[in-house]
Amino acid sequence: MKYEVSVRSLCEFTARKGDLDMRFSGGPSAIEGIAGHGRVTSRRPPHYEREITLIGEYRHLVVRGRADGFDHVENRLEEIKTYRGDLASMPRNQREFHWAQLRIYGHMLCEKLGLPVIHLTLVYFDIASESETLLDETADATGLRRYFEQHCEYFLCWSEQELGHRHARDESLAALRFPHSSFREGQRQLAETVYRTARQGASLMAQAPTGIGKTIGTLFPFLKACPSRKLDKVFFLTAKTSGRQPALDALALMHKGEQRLNLRVLELISRDKACEHPDKLCHGESCPLARGFYDRLPAARAAALAICELESGEASSNTLSRNTLRAVALDHGICPYYLSQELIRWSDVVVGDYNHYFDLNATLHELTVANQWRVGVLVDEAHNLLERARKMYTAELNPAILCVAYTAAPSKLRKPLGRLQRCWNKFGKGQDGHYSVYSAIPDQLTNLLQRAIAAVIEHAVEDPNGLTGALRDFYFEALHFRRISELFDKHWLFDSTKAGRSPGKGDLSFSLPENVLCLRNIVPAPFLAQRFASAQASVLFSATLAPPRFYRDMLGLSPDTTWIDVPSPFKAEQLSVRIVSHISTRFQERDASISPIVDLISRQYKTRPANYLSFFSSYDYLRQVVTLLRSRYPEIPVKEQTRGMEETEQAEFLAGFTSASQHIGFVVLGGSFAEAIDLPGKRLVGAFIATLGLPQVNGVNEQMRQRMETLFGAGYEYAYFFPGIQKVVQAAGRVIRTQQDEGVIYLIDDRYARMDVRQLLPTWWEVKQLKKERQAHLASPVFTRVAGPGM
Repeated sequence: MKYEVSVRSLCEFTARKGDLDMRFSGGPSAIEGIAGHGRVTSRRPPHYEREITLIGEYRHLVVRGRADGFDHVENRLEEIKTYRGDLASMPRNQREFHWAQLRIYGHMLCEKLGLPVIHLTLVYFDIASESETLLDETADATGLRRYFEQHCEYFLCWSEQELGHRHARDESLAALRFPHSSFREGQRQLAETVYRTARQGASLMAQAPTGIGKTIGTLFPFLKACPSRKLDKVFFLTAKTSGRQPALDALALMHKGEQRLNLRVLELISRDKACEHPDKLCHGESCPLARGFYDRLPAARAAALAICELESGEASSNTLSRNTLRAVALDHGICPYYLSQELIRWSDVVVGDYNHYFDLNATLHELTVANQWRVGVLVDEAHNLLERARKMYTAELNPAILCVAYTAAPSKLRKPLGRLQRCWNKFGKGQDGHYSVYSAIPDQLTNLLQRAIAAVIEHAVEDPNGLTGALRDFYFEALHFRRISELFDKHWLFDSTKAGRSPGKGDLSFSLPENVLCLRNIVPAPFLAQRFASAQASVLFSATLAPPRFYRDMLGLSPDTTWIDVPSPFKAEQLSVRIVSHISTRFQERDASISPIVDLISRQYKTRPANYLSFFSSYDYLRQVVTLLRSRYPEIPVKEQTRGMEETEQAEFLAGFTSASQHIGFVVLGGSFAEAIDLPGKRLVGAFIATLGLPQVNGVNEQMRQRMETLFGAGYEYAYFFPGIQKVVQAAGRVIRTQQDEGVIYLIDDRYARMDVRQLLPTWWEVKQLKKERQAHLASPVFTRVAGPGM
């Protein structure tokens, strides 16, 4: 059996030594790198061959790669590396890593063409000056073969271990049984559909109700399909930190009892949460866990993976959790975060955040493409991916950050920062009104921004400890803005919002720009589509993925993506859904709605004292209702969500909902208590939803509506209507969590009686309308034009 490895992966394993050093990491973006390669190769003669696919074999190893370019006349093989900053500051071990790649390519090309000798050239291309620095050496084929075999020998034992693990993994997955005695109602249909999707290498959107067991119902069949589909890895991606634990629990459940999985599970967390020394920089001169990182990495890597290996069926866990990795890393004196990044290569299932795969420079996607992995992607609570992706591809320039950075900057940086500030000010003075949208980004602004970035990088190179605090914050914000500006097209808005002048802590001589500049992504589909295309199979699942056309368009899913609506295990008798059509929660009628809402809530509570949640469109609306309720019915216990609640305060709020408690919690729709919380049984028996959930009408949302109309012919639906109803259904889903639960939901607004709204509510609901002062009118189906958000 052959073991395939890329040239890059082989050299990362065998050729990296010394310190971890991220000082030279503020380099070109992927787009800049591609453009830089193109610029270099365009300068070469017509006979120059580009992108040469090469392969080398040694015993059971198959090494694959693609060299950048070869000049047949000069017999010269080139490896092109783009950079920004001072090349002399590049760490020595990084340069040695580049040479290792080039020499491996040199051996494979000599083998392919029968060359006795070859000229090797490292080409370093400065994207700022567009200048090339060439480093040359001449090597004979015999020496290059010996070099290649030495690296392969070093990797052989590891590759044999990996071959054995892969064989054992696939055998255990083929024999895997569902960990429960039976499937829940609807869960079998979900599992069978996911299995077929994974086997066929397709994509699926699965709308499945809360309580059906979506996590185990997707992970189990996907893992079963891995051997036949020859998947290297499965990525389980979540919207929130809390979403990781159910996946880890499900994977642990499949590993219990007599059933043992030869499966390596890795939990990924962000660098900020994993960092042991947040006051230090990521290089050996600053952080002790970066010093000698690559020298101690092999032992730490082996120790971590040994935890997952089955020894006579005694392994109690196959999961490299956050705490487990931290213990291993610190035991070997290396950084936990970068150990976890290394272990991605050797794991079978990675549980992480959306950002780890979908972000602009996402590690999981980058490694997938570089190593040509065959991966499967599971997207949990997929209705959240739209807003999360928009944030990933949105960039902002805040004048306050520039001001503080200018104050903290050394004198040599004040000149480029000052030029940027003056251009920014000039741009802001031409703005009419509080909010404006522009069709293009001024070239002068992007050029000056790039010069400021380059100046900060040069400063960081000269003073390794100089890129801290405000200057670092500005650098990362500016770098992200510059990279997003390269992608700017019809899927973005370039807008400017007046922020007003603030004295802050900045230099008094600095004229603070008044406007926040934003490259606002509104349709992430083109970029998400690239991520989904890199996967062999993708499954997106949530309780709210309707209508399917909306999510296909916004998430970049192919038109042939399968969509299923899994039947609910719950019965209509468990939930009383009542439409309160005589109350309007429109902004213009909000004051008039407060008193009848208070009376409605009190009547229900007095009829059945228990735990309820009341959802409102804003904190102001919520506060008005709470104030009147406390005044009119002081005997009813009340808890309320407040702005900016910390995680500990949120946990305390939820902990108050016990089987013995009886009170009403007032929260904001779309906030932290509107989804992904589990209050089964008597912990929550009802909900009042006093809003249709429509986003606020403002300049940004109106621009989004216009753009959605242009792109999809459904501006109001895509910008307001569908996102609003999705929030309502998610909030309502907090009430019935198990097949034993019983509860009530009040949908408070006359618009809930419309047919276009009713079509998007769960099909298992039996909705009753409470009529009082007015008859609800019925509108037409979902894609018929409906009244705008102002009504």
